[in-house]
Amino acid sequence: MSPIEWRDAVAIAWPLLVALILGWLMRRALLAVARRARAHVQTRLRARVVQVIAVPAAVALPLFFLSIAVRGTPLPPEWIARTQHWLGVGGLLCLTWLAVRAVGAVERRILRHNPVDDEDNLAARRVQTQTRVLSRVLQIGIALIGVAIALMTFPAIRQVGATLLASAGIIGLVAGIAAKPVFGNLIAGLQIAITQPIRIDDVVIVDGEWGRIAEITSTYVVVRVWDERRLIVPLQWFIQNPFQNWTRSSAQLLGTAFLWLDYRTPMAAVRAELKRICQSDERWDGRVCVAQVTETEQSTIQVRLLVSARDSGTLFDLRCAVRERMIDYLCAQHPHALPLLRADIARHPADAEPSQGPRDAPSGAETSSPGAEDVNAADVAAARTGRRR
Repeated sequence: MSPIEWRDAVAIAWPLLVALILGWLMRRALLAVARRARAHVQTRLRARVVQVIAVPAAVALPLFFLSIAVRGTPLPPEWIARTQHWLGVGGLLCLTWLAVRAVGAVERRILRHNPVDDEDNLAARRVQTQTRVLSRVLQIGIALIGVAIALMTFPAIRQVGATLLASAGIIGLVAGIAAKPVFGNLIAGLQIAITQPIRIDDVVIVDGEWGRIAEITSTYVVVRVWDERRLIVPLQWFIQNPFQNWTRSSAQLLGTAFLWLDYRTPMAAVRAELKRICQSDERWDGRVCVAQVTETEQSTIQVRLLVSARDSGTLFDLRCAVRERMIDYLCAQHPHALPLLRADIARHPADAEPSQGPRDAPSGAETSSPGAEDVNAADVAAARTGRRR
């Protein structure tokens, strides 16, 4: 390689200097345009397009100017070819970056048009889940393809690939084992996007923790627990393990409030009061309002107050309100219905309380349970004893 003469230094320097100045000016201008577009990105489509293109272009255009300048210098052909190769790799990576940003912009546009803030947000949550997961998978795929193409432009890497092709079986096995968690989560993400066992803002029970799906990425799911903790769960976990989804097809739920009362509790009055409580509470959705005796013990009975609400958060508040107001009602109107500790003391027959006669039998509608039956331990034990006999 012949040395570069000093008289050629000016011929080499001035095209590169002009290219650097033009590139710097274009970069400053494009970044200024991007900052101005950021103020209107929520309202104008043109501003969002400019925001996506301007930042990668602020890197790609200086590289393009340098490429033109290098071709116009009297550098040795080997140097020009090597520099052009590296500048071309930079341009390819800028195009990959632009494609990834474009996918992200489309994702944000879809999310803006499908907010989950509405009360009836089932369709929006479905769209958001599919969009987020597919966007992450597509962005990762574009980045991997772009980097792979850039690496394949280096002859040394192509030669290494040809050399290792003979041992592709062992390398493929090792790579498959090493990449199993990554590709497993990618495949799980596609399954979740298509089948949607979970969606954004779904109410789930994961390992005994109640929470909402806050974020779905390409590898894990963020569950926002009720006490503001965050559970980070791998995507594969939701494919391989059972879990509860309280908003799979609807947010409506049934909930119970249990009371342990005395045997003298007037159930007709309890049912009437429960209905009055539900009708006066705006959190009740008007579907289910049932009071039942679900268990008996030596000194008390277990009364289940079954109510319904439009979603899990509202249901929890309604259950607490029903429990509190029913206790207040019993304390004020029927204190004898509260559990008592009795001592059986002999007394004169004249002191015995007069018989009140049999109670009116409740109707079937008053005691029916709309598909929310509880199976308790006593019922199971009785059934087993009957089978043994």
